Amino acid sequence: MGMEFVDLFNQWASSYDDTVAGKDPEYREVFDGYEEMLERLAKLSLSPVLEFGVGTANLTRKMVDQNKVVLGVEPSSEMRRIAKVKCPEAAIYEGNFLEYPMLQSPIRSIVSSFAFHHLTSSEKKAAIVDFHQRLEEDGQVIFIDTLFKDEAHKHALIKEAEQAGFLNLAQDLQEEYYPYLEEIREMFVEAGFEVSFEKINKYAWLIQAEKGE
Repeated sequence: MGMEFVDLFNQWASSYDDTVAGKDPEYREVFDGYEEMLERLAKLSLSPVLEFGVGTANLTRKMVDQNKVVLGVEPSSEMRRIAKVKCPEAAIYEGNFLEYPMLQSPIRSIVSSFAFHHLTSSEKKAAIVDFHQRLEEDGQVIFIDTLFKDEAHKHALIKEAEQAGFLNLAQDLQEEYYPYLEEIREMFVEAGFEVSFEKINKYAWLIQAEKGE
């Protein structure tokens, strides 16, 4: 499950907060409005919350500050170390979207920010099926992540990044597992969710999926 990215996460941990704050010009537009995005996601979440890809606990902190119970899952040891310092109130476990400790708490929300794209298509599909089984009857999945409206949209964003000289971003857009909107919609619907999408910046979308029968 995207475990090829763990070494990168460990290296990125110390500078991650600077990146999402817009200090890296290559990724400034990717994370445009980052704090507002996380605030909105936190407000939408229902406690108890299961968060995947905790990172440095930016979203975790916001949910805990809203008095929500948060159980976090993060594969990177360096990210977990920072997260536990930033948000000691949350229970943060080693794991990923497909492999994580068996948690006894009921879960009403599964949330994630800028992490789900690290799964391949088959892994995303398996994870979404697991989400449906894991959630309570009124449960929901709420993600913020980069995705492409269609193939033309993907190629346009890659071309723009290349023309701006943002070669690392262009490479990421080509090599990471960012999904197409209709592809991920189909995955959620097949698993039994009602799903909606909202574009919130040039790259990021809010994905909301409510558990059906």
